[in-house]
Amino acid sequence: MRVVVAEDHALLREGLTRILEANGFEVVGAVDNPDALRGVLAAVEHDLVILDVRMPPTFTNEGLVAATEIRAARPTLPVLVLSQYVEPLYAAELLASGDGSVGYLLKGRVSDVEAFVAACRQIVAGGTVLDPEVVAAMLANRRQSPVERLTDREREVLGLMAEGRSNVAIAGRLSVTEKAVAKHINNLFAKLDLPMAPDDNRRVLAVLAYLDLGPR
Repeated sequence: MRVVVAEDHALLREGLTRILEANGFEVVGAVDNPDALRGVLAAVEHDLVILDVRMPPTFTNEGLVAATEIRAARPTLPVLVLSQYVEPLYAAELLASGDGSVGYLLKGRVSDVEAFVAACRQIVAGGTVLDPEVVAAMLANRRQSPVERLTDREREVLGLMAEGRSNVAIAGRLSVTEKAVAKHINNLFAKLDLPMAPDDNRRVLAVLAYLDLGPR
């Protein structure tokens, strides 16, 4: 898997590069600003983009802007955004920028190398990975929604889906069978009014509904 890394902090950029290359990824570009990122993306083939929310010149939301631009041009391109702080609004904007293959993690999670690498692979495979702290912050402001129709167990399953966990992982976490998890997911799809459709990723739409980020 070919990865482009955009991080202005030299030590973290080098650390990310070493972690990725030690775990079977090929880092085809490592840059420190959005303009350089755009140049690399135009010049090399890539399967995943990992970038910081805050980059030069103002260190506010340049990385997020770049991420949404990338997703607008290629909605299915896997993108993982790293942030120093819990910024639920930024996570919401990123989630709304495409159809899956997206992640938002706090930088501190990188120290858990196994989990970080697993998150990268899950995003490349089309999954959505959200930092648990970000999910909690987003839920704190969640308004009344169709999610209220769900049972406690269905809501628990959906919460784990929001963290990017697979059906197998959810089953292990809840000590139930994978078949039971699939049944809960089908039930919550029905309660959230998400019928099967060829152009929709119901798993992503369910997570958006859970976080109250769906269409208004």
